[in-house]
Parts: sequence; structure tokens; C-alpha cells
Amino acid sequence: WAPVAAVHVEKVSFDTHALSAGRPLEGAEYQQGTLAGYEVREYLLAKWGRACAYCGKQDVPLNIDHIHPRSRGGSDRVSNLTLACIPCNQTKNATPVQEFLKDKPALLAEILKQAKAPLRDAAAVNTTRWALWQALQATGLPVHTASGGRTKWNRSRTGAPKSHTLDALHVGHLESVTAWPSTVLVAKATGRGTYTRTTPDRYGFPRLVRPRSKLHHGFQTGDLVRANIPAGKKAGIHAGRVLVRSSGSFDITTRHGRITGINHRHVRHLQRADGYGYTTRKEADRHDRPVWARSGPGGPPAPGSSPA
Repeated sequence: WAPVAAVHVEKVSFDTHALSAGRPLEGAEYQQGTLAGYEVREYLLAKWGRACAYCGKQDVPLNIDHIHPRSRGGSDRVSNLTLACIPCNQTKNATPVQEFLKDKPALLAEILKQAKAPLRDAAAVNTTRWALWQALQATGLPVHTASGGRTKWNRSRTGAPKSHTLDALHVGHLESVTAWPSTVLVAKATGRGTYTRTTPDRYGFPRLVRPRSKLHHGFQTGDLVRANIPAGKKAGIHAGRVLVRSSGSFDITTRHGRITGINHRHVRHLQRADGYGYTTRKEADRHDRPVWARSGPGGPPAPGSSPA
């Protein structure tokens, strides 16, 4: 159905090699305004906790601020950059940070200490991501790793909306994206039930006893089923996940809501429970338009190309 020839995996939030101190950002991909800016932003968001360094505000627009102003000799190195909300950024302007925070010595010391924190502290990659990369390598397919900054940069080139699906589509060294799906399949881990035989009340005392068998009338809670009810208030076809009872009166959770009290004789299997729930949803609007022309591996748009 979908032959896989290579794998591109987003292993880190930003490319620490691209941001290493003492090495200028070089090449077409790292010119100011392209990939360099996206890697720097991802790094600063991680390092400063997605909050203003001066007032601590979160969930507000954040600007990149020079701790030591450039007009007073401050450099463009990432070690001299932080995040500031618009009011703090405008108030500080070209004021030296020691003067701006002279009434807040503790905050000043904290900011100067955090600014000197090495890249490896913020770029630590957890074990799960390394295990995933190693498992992908074991498939024998070509595996390419990339950063979240590159993913965001790729999305900016194609004009794609922000979503999990489209982020996955834009991971890695990407030449072009000609189209993206309008409907996506969502798989959610639902588990396979519980081993507990009792359900406790809020005080911890057993409230009811669960049956030993999970299978009733050939069905198990979590199975994907279709019920065809010929008459009555619930007449129609209902498809979804089933909740079973030993009495044979089942509930089915559909995309439109929960249908209760369905006799098991009207129910037919579509898929046995496998620990996952599956639904479909519409992807972000793609505006039915083409995106960037093919431009070469990971590079900016070809000269003369433009979004339609």
C-alpha cells in the first residue's frame, strides 16, 4: 500500500551543531532569515522555558532579545540571546541588562547564569528517541535525522498549517511537497482493559465486582462493531466501539455520540479490540493549491519559484 524507501526522523528539537559557539552559520540553509532563525528560535524556546526571561509571562508573543545590547557591543551568539515579551523587549531596548535589572539582583544573576548554560543542557536527547533511531536503523532502510527547527523551516517554505500530520510530512531534508491529505486516520492507545476485579469508591472500599470473563456473547469491550437496528427509536446503522455486558445489552460509542441498550443480536464484528482506537478527522485546509517548486535537497526555493 505504501512502500517505504527511506525514513526521516525528527530526533532533536534543534540542531546543536548548527548553533555551536565559535562556528559561524554557513551555507545557503543557514543564512539569516532561513534555517538559522528557526534553529535559534527552537533552541531559545527550550532553554528559556517558552517564557519571558524578565517577567516570566507565558503564552504571549515572545521576541528574541540581546542580553547585552548589540549597540553596546553585544554579539549575536546564542549565548547572548534570550526571550522577552513585547513590553519587556521595548522597555529594555538598548539598556544594559545590569541597569535594566538593577532593582532585581536575584533575577539578574539567574539570567546571566542561564545564558552561560551549555547547549548540551538544553539539547539532551532522551533515551526513547535514541531507541527509536536505533530500531529504525535495524530495518536496513536509509535513516536520516533532523531537528524540529528544520521541520518548522520546511513548513514555512510550503505554507502548510501547523498540525501533527503535516509536521510529520515536513520532517527531514525535503525537496518539495506537492500535496497533503484532506483526511487522516487517528490511532489512539486505549489499552486492553484492566486486571482489577473490583471497582472502589472514593474511600477505597470495593463498590462492585467485575466478571472473570471479558468476553460476552462473542464480544469484548473495545471491539469495533456495526449494529443494524431495523426498527424503534434507535433504528439505523451504528458503527463504533462497543461496551459489553453479560446481560447482552450493549452500548456503542460512535463519532456522533453514545448509543445505549443495543441488543447483542443486532451487532456484528468489524475488528477485534487490539488496544487502539481508530477515528478519522479532517486535516487542516490545504486551499487546493500547489506549493514550492522542486528545489534540491533541503535547499531554499528555486529562483523564480513562488507559491501560487
